[in-house]
Amino acid sequence: MADTLLSIENLSIRIDTSRGPIHPVRGLDLTIARGEMVGLVGESGSGKSVTAMSITGLLPARQAHITGGHIRFDGRDLAALSDRQMREIRGKDIATIFQEPMTALNPVFTIRDQLTEPLRQHLRLGRRQAADRAGQLLDMVGIRNTARVLAGYPHELSGGMRQRVMIAMAMACEPKLLIADEPTTALDVTTQLQILDLIMDLQEQHGTAVLLITHDLGVVAQTCQRVAVMYGGELQETAPTDQLFAAPQADYTKRLLSFIPSANEHVIEAVEALAEGSTGRDGSGSVRVEARTDAPTEAPDDDAPVLLEVTDLTKVFTGRRRRLGRPADTITAVDGVSFRVRRGRTLAIVGESGSGKSTTGRALLRLHEPTSGTVTFNGADLLSASDDELRRLRSQMQIVFQDTYASLDPRWTIHRALAEPLRLHTDLDDAAIRARIVEVLETVGLGEEHIDRFPHEFSGGQRQRIGIARALILNPSLVVCDEPVSALDVSVQAQVLDLMKQLQRDLGLTYVFISHDLSVVEMMADEIVVMSQGRVVEQGTVEQIFTAPQHPYTKALLAAIPIADPNARVDRAVRRCIVERGVAAADLPEKAVA
Repeated sequence: MADTLLSIENLSIRIDTSRGPIHPVRGLDLTIARGEMVGLVGESGSGKSVTAMSITGLLPARQAHITGGHIRFDGRDLAALSDRQMREIRGKDIATIFQEPMTALNPVFTIRDQLTEPLRQHLRLGRRQAADRAGQLLDMVGIRNTARVLAGYPHELSGGMRQRVMIAMAMACEPKLLIADEPTTALDVTTQLQILDLIMDLQEQHGTAVLLITHDLGVVAQTCQRVAVMYGGELQETAPTDQLFAAPQADYTKRLLSFIPSANEHVIEAVEALAEGSTGRDGSGSVRVEARTDAPTEAPDDDAPVLLEVTDLTKVFTGRRRRLGRPADTITAVDGVSFRVRRGRTLAIVGESGSGKSTTGRALLRLHEPTSGTVTFNGADLLSASDDELRRLRSQMQIVFQDTYASLDPRWTIHRALAEPLRLHTDLDDAAIRARIVEVLETVGLGEEHIDRFPHEFSGGQRQRIGIARALILNPSLVVCDEPVSALDVSVQAQVLDLMKQLQRDLGLTYVFISHDLSVVEMMADEIVVMSQGRVVEQGTVEQIFTAPQHPYTKALLAAIPIADPNARVDRAVRRCIVERGVAAADLPEKAVA
């Protein structure tokens, strides 16, 4: 096409490893027009990020080699340029927003130093001019207290603020192409909406082309004009966004779209209803809402016995005592939380980072000792239980962690990791222990051939299955699931959720399901507790939360969900209004300002 900015032609890449060469990209063809936003989607290992690194010349020089094809940018073949020539282009004409800004930003330099560097390097601005421009860039990305942020260091900012700094740095020289590599994967849903809105606003204002790399089909559907799908290092298909979602051609694309949660339709209805109501009948844009923080609303006609009852649970963390006798700082992570969970049901706790949901889950099991309140499990008071009683009760209560890789000892085989609780809580001999481990592994879709492997030899989805197997090994009644699928690709996520629902049906499990993703929660839960700043702001059945949310913060969480349907694009200004109103109501000062 005549206005093509980037053209990748038959690109192939080889990476040499100790186990032999691998080919993460093979015969890739991709174009991006000036001012166009293209989504590059696929599972982990499909070659998305390697493709992006090849464009910017950031592949490891000794191990990675472009073995074929061309990368033409604005008429120049990037693969043929020297390192010095690439440095002139990188940061000025092509900029990158990385997935994890904490690792991309230098921890020993201030934000001012890092923002002014590309301005002085590429635009030859003086020190004062660069500093003034850095302040303007922070203001452009929605950071108001620019002087404080410029003087600070990366660790002093939240994840959302760091990502805004990365966007400001990327846009410093007004590049022609912006590569956004999973820019919102690690962010809360409301922050994700704000960051995506910001990228789209900057694209429209500056005419920047954007290559958005993601595994989130909802993000692609709501932002991109065109989508390219990769699998196994090869391009499966590329098409306009609405066409690809309506009539996918490649088998892999069809399979990828089939993993969109069935709850997506209910989410669409909820978000569209919020958008319609947000303008008010008088068009003023105001909606009168009242917070509902009363006792839990249970599912109708549910006579299942209560397995877990939590009353006024509080957890206060105390920091180190200050000098000169000044009292130590305290943080109330959980503040008077109450709910009930009936046997065989799923109660979801939702909220953003810092809301207290994970601390609540750990306090239920006394992995964090609660400061006050009561937790009654199957008639037993957990908080007054002795060490022996608690050890016995814990065999009936288990947890699935978010990062299974971090929770498994890398030096232990899967056999040893799963055998440990059996040796502590049962009198089984070695043969019976092995038989039980094989039985549980087969229950979660693995087999005896996996039993003597180490954690690093498994994929993310397989490790999460192992985490579930470890939780099930003692036949518990209650399983606390702390963000069990948030780090997984959409296809693996669907498989794990289906497995958890099947296990609940087969074994009668009761779940406390902790998540920030309401579209996943809609699939899994019977009831929902919404938390913010350690407090419960709303709770009710799934139907009540989705069809008649009461608290503005709940509405903000719903409105911020990226809907995997390009024909259901809610007006961005309306979404932004709902989210900002909800964030302010939840008393989150940084996000309200940012």
